[in-house]
Amino acid sequence: MSAVAALEARMEVVAADAAAARHLAAARDRDLADLGIKVDANRAAINALGEKTAAGFAEMRGKLDAAAAGQQQIVNLLTGLISGQWPASFVGADQPCPA
Repeated sequence: MSAVAALEARMEVVAADAAAARHLAAARDRDLADLGIKVDANRAAINALGEKTAAGFAEMRGKLDAAAAGQQQIVNLLTGLISGQWPASFVGADQPCPA
């Protein structure tokens, strides 16, 4: 085989290697783009979950506050009953406490 023929054969191998490298680089770019899309989707899902959880906690806090206020009103009524005086906020406070 002459030097020119060997060089031409080697050029064909190098050209094939370059084509394969370009193909691999393009596939890598697609993979990175797909990964970026998945990361963005996961981030959006996590943020939405955080917002929903915060809203749920706020709602639960409101319900617990309302329950605490109701329990405090019961405590006030029981205290009034025990002491023989109605709390001033109770309707009918101007009447004597039943014994």
